[in-house]
Amino acid sequence: MLTIGKLKLKSKIIHSPLAGCSDVAYRTMVRRFDPDTLIYCEMVKMEALVRADKTTLSLLSYTANMHPIGAQLCGARPELAGPCAKIIEDLGFDCIDLNCGCPVDKVTKDGSGSGLLKTPEKISEIISNMKAAVSIPVTVKIRMGWDENSIFPDKIVRLAEEAGADAVAIHGRTRAAGYRGPAQRGPIRDGVLASRNIPVIGNGDVFDFKSADGLFKETGCAGILVARGGMGAPWLSREISCNYAKAPFTPPDPIQVLREHIDCIFETENEKKALLDIRRVGSWYLKNAKDSRQMRHRISRLSSRTELNALLPAN
Repeated sequence: MLTIGKLKLKSKIIHSPLAGCSDVAYRTMVRRFDPDTLIYCEMVKMEALVRADKTTLSLLSYTANMHPIGAQLCGARPELAGPCAKIIEDLGFDCIDLNCGCPVDKVTKDGSGSGLLKTPEKISEIISNMKAAVSIPVTVKIRMGWDENSIFPDKIVRLAEEAGADAVAIHGRTRAAGYRGPAQRGPIRDGVLASRNIPVIGNGDVFDFKSADGLFKETGCAGILVARGGMGAPWLSREISCNYAKAPFTPPDPIQVLREHIDCIFETENEKKALLDIRRVGSWYLKNAKDSRQMRHRISRLSSRTELNALLPAN
């Protein structure tokens, strides 16, 4: 069990928010395999949320069976943090996270995402404002630093905890590293040791039970965020949990799960949008398939669901 504020989770494995990935279809597939894991929606910008932007609100749509479910805010304006957190709470989410980890330029250019690592005092102010506005748990996801010259996850953990954060997740790479090179575990361990009472959650390069177990053992983290490892493997959190419980688990056929994922996409999108999404999703599931390159090439050129059904006929 993992306790985050008043939220008591049956599983210590969490599905991280992923831009362009953690949509309704993906979350539906995760929940089919794992009834216990906490799932996050894609991050949303504070400025768009307070405007009630329709596209932003659509990113936060979910079904009743997706609980426990979390939302993630991205922004660098402390005055918007409280009102945005309240909107999230009123939408029925179980917890809310502040994104201090996204490394892409279009996010960091205004100081948002991992750009907040340059202004730790602003992270503290944003968390304080969120905590003052809601009763649900407030968490923060960070990278271990902006670059190799500014690695201080222990400082951020202490500031976040003092500001009232209920948990901190640490990705074992700097913003400058992006997703290059192996995720480091030492800085995550530093963050774990800096916490007085709140759980610190590890993140980075979790693709199977072995890597998850190594992250737990080497850092002492209280939980793990599954991120890119869940793309094309929505069963990963369940597989990890079953291994710890010494319960049987046989990974499913990726092609069959892809078919189910495609059905979920068509339930929520029109055909044109669905086919675009399937180009991206198909590459996740087909990366290790026989004739993978040819299959991905054909999926990228689909123009109708009829063509899709011919390429991936039902069993």
